[in-house]
Parts: sequence; C-alpha cells; structure tokens
Amino acid sequence: MSFLNKLLDGHEGGLKHEGMTPMQKIAMRFVVIGLLYYGLAALEGMIMRLYEIKPLPFIDETHFFSIMTVHPMVGIFGSSYMIVFGAFLFLTPFLMEKPIYSLKMANASWMFIGGGTLIMWLAGFLFSYAPLYTLYWPLPADTEQFAAIGGIVYIVGVVGIMIGTFLYTYNVFKTIVYTPPGWEKQPSGELLKSALGITALMNFFKKKDTEHLVPLPIAAIARGTIDVGLNAIVISSAGVLILIYLVANGLFSMDMQGSWVDALLYKNIFWWGLDLVADGLVLVFVAGTWYLLAMMISGKDLYMQNIARAALFVEMVVSWTVWSHHLMSDQGQSNFLKVLSGEVVTAFELVTQGIAVFIVLTTLYKAKPIKMTNELKFLLGGILGFMLAVPAGIIQADLGMNRILHNTQWIIGNHVHVAILVGLTMTLYSAIYVLFPILTNGVKLYSQKLANAHFWLHLVGGIGMGAFMGMAGIDGMLRRTIYYNGEYNTYMILAALCGAMMMLAFVLFLYNIIMSIGLKGLFGIYAPATTNTHDCLLETKPFYKE
Repeated sequence: MSFLNKLLDGHEGGLKHEGMTPMQKIAMRFVVIGLLYYGLAALEGMIMRLYEIKPLPFIDETHFFSIMTVHPMVGIFGSSYMIVFGAFLFLTPFLMEKPIYSLKMANASWMFIGGGTLIMWLAGFLFSYAPLYTLYWPLPADTEQFAAIGGIVYIVGVVGIMIGTFLYTYNVFKTIVYTPPGWEKQPSGELLKSALGITALMNFFKKKDTEHLVPLPIAAIARGTIDVGLNAIVISSAGVLILIYLVANGLFSMDMQGSWVDALLYKNIFWWGLDLVADGLVLVFVAGTWYLLAMMISGKDLYMQNIARAALFVEMVVSWTVWSHHLMSDQGQSNFLKVLSGEVVTAFELVTQGIAVFIVLTTLYKAKPIKMTNELKFLLGGILGFMLAVPAGIIQADLGMNRILHNTQWIIGNHVHVAILVGLTMTLYSAIYVLFPILTNGVKLYSQKLANAHFWLHLVGGIGMGAFMGMAGIDGMLRRTIYYNGEYNTYMILAALCGAMMMLAFVLFLYNIIMSIGLKGLFGIYAPATTNTHDCLLETKPFYKE
C-alpha cells in the first residue's frame, strides 16, 4: 500500500467510522479537538521559549504577552478539559452500564468549549489582550493598556467554555442518578451518596459496610466534577464582573477600579475557584484515572479500595481549603489563612497524593509479571511527574520560601509545567493509548517505534524543560519578564531544546494516530452516527475487575 493510500485509509484498513456508536464518536470528537489545541499550546510555548532567548522579529512585546496570557488557557481548557471531558463522558455511561443522559448535551459540550477557546484565543491574536495574572486584581479593565473590545471578546470566549463545562457537569451527574426509559427505578439518592463519597464516609462508623453502588472510577469522576462545577461558577462570576467593568470603562468612561468590589475578598474568591482546578480537579481526576488504568492494565482488583475511596473524598475537601498559598505575599491577607490554608492544608496534599501513588504502584506490583505496554509506560511517567511537581509546589507553599520563589520561573517551571506536561499530560496519553482500541473498535497502532520515541522525548523533554526553568528561577529569573541582555540564556537555551523534544514527541504521536485511523476515519468521526441514538453502550464486557 502506498503512503498516500495508508494516509487516507489508515493502518490495516484504519477506522471504520460507520460502525462507531454515538458515544464513541463523541469521545473521539473531544479528544481530537483537545489534541489540536495541545499542539497550538505547544507551538505557543516554543515561541515563548525562543523569545526569552532572543526577541523574535515577527512578534513584538505586546503580542508576546498576549501569547503568554492565552497559552495556559488554551492548554487547560482547550486541551486538558476537552480530553478529560471526552473520556469521562464516555466512561461514565460505560462503567455505569447504562446510556448517557443526553447525547445532544454531550455534543454541545465540545462545541461550546472548543468554540469558546477559539474566541478567547482570538482576543489575544487579534486585539493583543494581555492582562496576565492581573486577572485577579486589579481587574483587567484598564482601557489605557488594552482595547475594551479585546477584553469583551476574551470574556465571551470564557463564557462559552463555562457553558460547555456546566453542560458536562450536569450530564455526568444526571447519567449517574437517572433512570433510563423502560428501566426499573434507580435509587438516585443512594447512587449520589455513593458517588460523592458519603457512603464511604458513613461506612467508617458502621459495623457492617454499605455496598458501593458506583465503581471507584465513577466516584473519582463525580468528586472531580464537583470541583469543575464550582470552578465554573467562580470563573463565570469573575467574567461577568470584568465585563461590567469593561463596558463601564470603555463605553461610559466610568473608572470603577478601587470601587464597589473589595480587592482582597475578590482575590480570595478568585484563587479559591482557580485552585479548585489546580489542586482539586487535577489531583482528584488524576488519582481516579490512575486507579482505573491500574485495574485495566493489571486486570486485578485495586489494592486498598476503601482507602482509595476515602482518600478521594479527603482530596476533594482539601482542594476547597488550600487556595491561600497563592496569597502568602499579599500583605493584606490574614496570617491565620496563610498558615492554616497556605501551609498546613496545602502540605496535606503530599499525603493524599502519596496514598494514590502507593495504591497504584502496589496494585501493579502485585500483578507482576506485567508487560511494559504504552499505557503502562505513560502511567508510570505521569506518576513520576507528580512525584516531582507536588513537592516542588509544597516547597514554595511556605511563608519564607514563597517570598523567594513564587514570582520566579521556579513555580512555573518545576511546579506547573512538570505537573501539567509530565504528570497530567502523560496520564492523559496513557488513557488515550488504553482507550484507543476501545473507541475505534480495535484499530491497530501504526508504529510501536513511534510510540516509544513519543514516550522518551516527552518524558525527558518535560522534566528537562521544567528543571532548567526552575534553575533560572533559583538564580532570580522572574516569570512574566523579558530579559533583553541574555542574563539567563544558558538555562533558556536548554529549556528550549527540551521544549523542542516535547514538540517533536507530539508531532510523532499525532502522525502515528493519523496513520493508524486514516484521514477518512478522522473526518468520519464528525459525521452523524448511523446506529440508534440510544445505543450508546459497547458490546464489550467491563474491562477491569473491582
């Protein structure tokens, strides 16, 4: 078969989209868009890495900062949210063994999130809207620096993302508790208690345990989704507030800065909402995904399942109370909150994440001998990422170290990039590799050599880039700052080389996937499903034990 034929038709016949169920197609639609946005975020990251070595002639400083503003938003919402939501909208009905509550709502979710991310990105690309972290205060409604239209477009994009997020949240919980037409009445209250962890909590005080009505991965999805919904409320409220300020300032020349809203209260609420994602959604979803992957890879029961359920509940509660580590250098912030929320509770994440790592590794160890598959390699890579990134975050969540590290490349390199690019992204890659044959009805991967190269380039590149950025931070390199005289060029050149490794890893991965399913199969994912719209389940038996 010629290269062109294989590109069109895929490896060994590729993806036959006509035989896909509606939920398979929806999940793949999310993942494809999410991967494209990941590629955009990676490209933006490389532009910034190069710019910090030497400013590029085709990008001015204003546009550089607009890239810096939208880059994390594209990575979090356009990529991570899309991939996670697609996987969980598929897994929730699949593991509950009943149809999803609403196919239309699931389709609307990826459209709103994907479209909202594009609109938000255009605010930076077209209007150089670049408030950076001043999103928390002062509000980015200063029309002397940014055109009001840029901020308005940005907020419209954010609203689109949040609408898609609300639809996802409602769909997940409704799928867990509702009774499909023609089914025997489902115990919705008990299902919800089991999903939220209330049943597991009550079991600690009973002589006889109450049976868990939802699988452990569903419990993780439900608890992480609570944080998703709460975060969406906070971000939506902040967006409306910013829009009011922009309209008042831009259209009516009313300077509302310093009035109406208390700055300290706003910052606390904003960072509370943001940390629901950073310290709640990510850690809860990741731990739950690790548990599911460990069971799928090993074919064994999860070690210490009851402890795992309890730890997920504790992690959810911890995620509601750690936000103050972002405000340790704020002179107006209460010292009580700085110590209790910022230091003590934040440090507890070492315990909850440590429990998750121990349970997963023990489950895998008890299943030996075990084959080193793609999904296992990337799972171990993801675990390593968080084992490096979480302690790095705890180090700067200290009143003394925070003053030294928080506004440097340490936090954005050693902590954020290693957590997201190594910990979270490699976990997502593991999930993609394990779900790939399930979502595509058995399509075979085009090249294992490309998959191996993808793993090593991404792992070494991700850890290396974070490490060199962190070293620059220790030497005093501030984040969100351009150094024109090459003060940190050695570190930045090394970080850029590692970033290029990750970029190459993504290109190889994308090429491998496209050659596996073929362009016909890829475009066919977005064609309407030919099966009955209520036929959302696979014929496959559950793929793990519990």
